[in-house]
Amino acid sequence: MEWEIYEHRNIEKAIKKLPVTIVKKYEYWKNMVSLHGPDILRGRPGLHDEKLQGSRKDQRSSRLSLQYRVIYEVHEKEVVVYVIEITPHKY
Repeated sequence: MEWEIYEHRNIEKAIKKLPVTIVKKYEYWKNMVSLHGPDILRGRPGLHDEKLQGSRKDQRSSRLSLQYRVIYEVHEKEVVVYVIEITPHKY
């Protein structure tokens, strides 16, 4: 079963401002998710995939680098992943 990935309308614009290495990692992330589903991310220690808390409690985060994260939601009934943003992590 292949997963569909929907990106927020601002993702295309945000990608143009990202470093090339982050864009490549995001493309790799999308490829893994579309082929294997989001559960594969939890088995990859370098991605540090985790459930978020607070106002983002229904969302998850995967690490693209020490600084950049991809924030997404999973809707299993629809077999879709909604990518909400790619953002620098605030420390």
